[in-house]
Amino acid sequence: MLEFTFQEEPSTGAGPLAIIWCAIDELERRYGSSEERLKLSPEEMGGRLGAFVVARHDAHPVGGIGLRPILSPTEKTGELKRLWVRPDMRRYGVAKRLMLEIEDSARERGYEHLYLETGNKQPEAVALYESIDWEPVANFPEGAYSYPEGIKFTKRLR
Repeated sequence: MLEFTFQEEPSTGAGPLAIIWCAIDELERRYGSSEERLKLSPEEMGGRLGAFVVARHDAHPVGGIGLRPILSPTEKTGELKRLWVRPDMRRYGVAKRLMLEIEDSARERGYEHLYLETGNKQPEAVALYESIDWEPVANFPEGAYSYPEGIKFTKRLR
């Protein structure tokens, strides 16, 4: 049985940056190039309201996910970004564990409501989110950017 560690790391550190770029690479292979994907700054997942959780196996990063705030009057709404797991490490429960870890991180930061978005060429992501009680939603809150064709999900944490 493979063993993994899950830990928050600075969003601008080597592990998170490697995960972010791998996620972008896979998204571009699935959907084609997009300047929009490059607009997400790793710094957006830092600070007191941001987080980035990295999964490692034998000390090597094999997956990760980020959390950033969605600007709102209460600062209790966040968005998950860049969930990615190395292809040879898929089907070991890493993505599900990353989701649970980042939800815990969000709760610790006082978030009450989270959003995320995926695409129609990622049916495995849709299945994961549905399996851990994320609910489809038609729109993101005001102030959050989303792709018109994106498949959007939300989850209440409290």
